This record gives sequence, structure tokens and C-alpha cells, in this order.
Amino acid sequence: MKGPIKFHFFIILIVGMFLSNTGFHNVNAQNPKKNKIRLKVDYVKIMNEEIYFNIKASSKIGKDNVNVANIELAIYNEIDDEEIELGTTTTNMNGESRFVISDLSTIRPDSTNTYNIGVSFNGNQSFKKASKSISFKEAHIEAKLIKKDSLNYITATLKDASKDSLISGASLTVQLERLFLPLFVGEEFYITDENGMITALLEDGIPGMDGNLNIEVVMSDNEVYGTVKDKLIAPVGTPIIDESTFDERTMWSPNNKTPLFLLIFPNLIIAGMWGLIIYLVFNLFKIYKLKN
Repeated sequence: MKGPIKFHFFIILIVGMFLSNTGFHNVNAQNPKKNKIRLKVDYVKIMNEEIYFNIKASSKIGKDNVNVANIELAIYNEIDDEEIELGTTTTNMNGESRFVISDLSTIRPDSTNTYNIGVSFNGNQSFKKASKSISFKEAHIEAKLIKKDSLNYITATLKDASKDSLISGASLTVQLERLFLPLFVGEEFYITDENGMITALLEDGIPGMDGNLNIEVVMSDNEVYGTVKDKLIAPVGTPIIDESTFDERTMWSPNNKTPLFLLIFPNLIIAGMWGLIIYLVFNLFKIYKLKN
């Protein structure tokens, strides 16, 4: 009797293991592994224009880094262990979003005049919760166009707004605003002196629409102050002469802009040839009638 009992016990054990494994796989199927999200937040201030946070969400899925689109992010002000929500934003198809604030006075700094901003994601079926915090102080850039010894210069002064003190040893870039990529003016970057100033020579002959050059002085990705930018229009460029022939009648223009001589002379030649053919046919018809 012991043999059959052991055999039945063995069968029951195998069935039980099969059912438990099936249940385990079902639980895993119902609770798939969630991926982690990486958040990148940059503070950007354009003097006398706007202040915003550039946010990018990405995730490593398998061996690929992918942008995470259409997720809602909450932006809040961290102050004295308190979180004050400033609003929400949603990432676009590139996993990017720009959260604009009307004025820096809407955010409260801490006792050291440092602004602390947090960005959080509550998670969903595919991704885990994530958060990112940044800290920055307020800085001002004041850019000017000056003329000295018949040469044009761009000067800029960098200040810590909370202390109203000059910032020395900071890296600033002077560049021309262009359609795709900015064009550096002078050196690749300038370091502010003890007076928080830089001076960059603006060479002659730089082309600009109507002779105007759109100058940008930028402190980019500073560890303390973030990105700060000041813009000015310098009317010292060489006017761009529009040599486009789009609205003129040229050989390479579209059909509705065909040169007039190409319309007149070929048609005259064709009309003349048809006139000659009609004249010859008419004379042949007359000769035929005279013979008859």
C-alpha cells in the first residue's frame, strides 16, 4: 500500500508546484516591472522678458535611453520644509516642457536668498515616481553698446541681485542671435573682472537685417545662478541686401513668372509658321481651282 500512497503524493506535489508557478506568472503579468524616470531641470532667466524652467524627462528602457512624453509634472516651491505648488506641466513628444513663471517674486527664497524648486512625477502604470530639486540665486546682467576710438564694444555687468554685489570670476558668452545656432563674438567666453564686467570687441562688417545685430550676453548653466541672458539690438551691422529674384521674371522662375520675351517671341514664330502654312494651302487651293 505504501507504493500507491507515495505515487499519489508525488502527483499532488507536482500539480501543486505547477499551480503555484502559474499563479506567480499571473501576478507578474498583472504587475509588470516599472521603469525609472530621470528628470533634468534648468533655470533660465531672460532679462526684462521671461523666467522659466526647462524640464526634460527620460528613461532607460532596456539598452536605450528614450524620451518620456505626455506625463504630468508638478512644480513646487520648497521653503522651510513646506512645499508650495506653483502649477503643473506636461511633457511633449520629445519629453520636454517649459514652465514659465510671471515673476520671480511669486517664489519665496530661504534665509540665504536661495530659491529652491522641486519637480515631481507621481508615477503611472509604466513608470515609477520621480522627483528633482534645484537651487539658484538671482543674478542680473546689464549689457551695453559703447564706442571707443571708432570701435564698437559690447560691455556687460554681472550682479548678485540679492546682495546687490558684483560677481567676479564668472564665465559669460557674447553671441549673435542666428536662425539655427548663435555666432560667437570675439572669444568663446569672457571672465568677469573684479568689477563684474566684461568687454568684447564687435568687429565691423557683420551682416544684419536693416543693419541691426541681435546681441546676447549669456551666463550659461552656472552652479549658483543658473542661466541668465540679456539681449540688446546694436545698429552697427552691415545691412543685408536682398538679392533674391523670387518675384522677378527669370529663366529659373515658376511658370507664372516666365520672362516676357520667352512668351512673345516663340508665340510669334509659331503664329508665323501657321500663317505660312495657311497661305500655302490657300494658294494650292487656288491653283487647283484654276486648273479645273
